[in-house]
Parts: sequence; structure tokens; C-alpha cells
Amino acid sequence: MMSGLFAPHDEYDKRIVKYFKNVFGFRPHNLDVYKLALTHRSAANSQADRGNNERLEYLGDAVLELLISDYLFKKYPCEQEGPLTQMRSKLVSRERLNALSRKIDLQSIIRIKSNTRTVSAGGNAFEAVVGAIFLEKGYQKTKKIMLEHIFLTHLDIDAIFTEDTNYKSQILNWAQKQHKKFEFVHDDVSENKGRKVYRTRFILDGKVIGEGTGYTLKAADQEAAEKALEKIEDNEKE
Repeated sequence: MMSGLFAPHDEYDKRIVKYFKNVFGFRPHNLDVYKLALTHRSAANSQADRGNNERLEYLGDAVLELLISDYLFKKYPCEQEGPLTQMRSKLVSRERLNALSRKIDLQSIIRIKSNTRTVSAGGNAFEAVVGAIFLEKGYQKTKKIMLEHIFLTHLDIDAIFTEDTNYKSQILNWAQKQHKKFEFVHDDVSENKGRKVYRTRFILDGKVIGEGTGYTLKAADQEAAEKALEKIEDNEKE
């Protein structure tokens, strides 16, 4: 059971407090709910609902969709339902949340059993954290925290609105123009919660420069292509 308000008493508690102050801009009070949000089911002491972050993930998913819808509705008063829905989907997609969790280094404080293979532990924990913040702070403060400290700090909303997210098409066009030899290799299938997980490697001139996983081959290809494009951009900057 949650023990309510208490001061951090071990190193992990202190890490959580420091992380939330630095990344989200506030000091958490009920550490238990945040520790729960950061606990993957592989690391839970119990298989009961309260032993992992899946219930908070469910709550955070709904809160996140609402606050992003609220924000976009006010930011783009002339846009119709279709473009707003597409934009919201881009911002709260599993791939986006996974990437965002990596950007804010959320993985560094997630409790997960070593060697656990999972596609979306970071994105799922991110949603669970949103749920935890909502329970402690309420909707308005959660919206303010998530927009000011996360979405508007780490993402270019206007650029995302117009971006081409077909990374596979982008890298194929680039590779063809550069006369590079390339291929997408699908070489591994595993399972997560009873669902197949596909793994893709993008190979350029004989070297793997991007890897991706997803519940569909398309999603795995897209992630592999996105990572490959990031590596190519980094190399071009050097």
C-alpha cells in the first residue's frame, strides 16, 4: 500500500526527487505513486494491479490525449478536426513517446528486470508518470508541467505539424540519390504480452546504422529508418 507523504530515505528515492526537479520542474511529495509509475511489470514484487505501472499508464494515456487536444485546439484556432487529430497522433504516438523518454533519460530511473526485452518500456513509463502527476497535481498543473517542461522544451511543435514522418521513404530516397547499397533486414521476432515484436536492421554499404522494433514490420522499419537518418545527419555535421 502507498504510505503517503514522506521524505526520501534511500538512494533511489533521492534520485527520483532530483530527476523530477531537474526534468519536470517540481519536487514530488508522494514518492510511492511515482515509484509505481516507474516500475515495469517485470520488476514488480506482485502481479497484482498495484504492483506495476500499467494502471497508471492507462490513466496517463487518457490525460495526455486530453491535454494535447486542449493545447492544439487553442494553438491552432483555424484548423479543422482532421489536421488536429493527425497532429495529436504524431505527438502522442508510441514512437514519439519512446523517443521523448530517451531524450529526457527516463530509462535511467525505470525499475525493470535486467535482460527484459520490451519495445515501449520508456513510452509506457512516460504515460504512467503523467498519470502519477495528474493524481498528485490535478489537470491544470499537470498540463502546465507537461507543456512547459517537456513538450515545448524538447519538441518543435510547429515543425512536427508539417514534418514528413515517413522515415523509410526519406532514407530510401537519400540512399538512391547517393548511390548507396542498402537493405532492410528482418531477422528476429519475439513476443511481448502475447503480441509479436518485430526487429529490423537498416544496413548501408554493409554496415548496420539503424535498428528498430515494433508490433508490426512497418513500425520496426520506421524506427530503424529514423535512427539511421539521425546517424547520417550526425555524421554530416562532423
